[in-house]
Amino acid sequence: MKFLCLICAERVMEWMSPADAARHYDEYRRFTDEIRASGHLVEVNRLLPPDAAVTLRVRNGKVSTTDGPFAETKEHFGGYYVIEARDLNEAIRIAARIPGAKKGCVEVRPIADDEATRRALGRAAAAD
Repeated sequence: MKFLCLICAERVMEWMSPADAARHYDEYRRFTDEIRASGHLVEVNRLLPPDAAVTLRVRNGKVSTTDGPFAETKEHFGGYYVIEARDLNEAIRIAARIPGAKKGCVEVRPIADDEATRRALGRAAAAD
């Protein structure tokens, strides 16, 4: 089963001192190497700061955009992991080791893999 682990932090890498960012990158590299070796890693990446984001809405066929995230919040999405785990409990154990969980939070969410979703996304049925 796949899970999305969204990392929320008060300070993204660009807002850290060079020394703090280097230490944080190293923590992430070690963790990523570990879950890659264990076979749990599916995908991972860092997100740019909120000021690089655009929020869009479509109402009555018209697209409107605003700079940055929709809500003013203390924590910002800083990155994500997509992991493979047996169940939610194993996903939580893996996500608890994400370095960002020590200073921010990590939301762990199952990724849908039902027939209707696969059909809507144009994916073949999962092998049984």
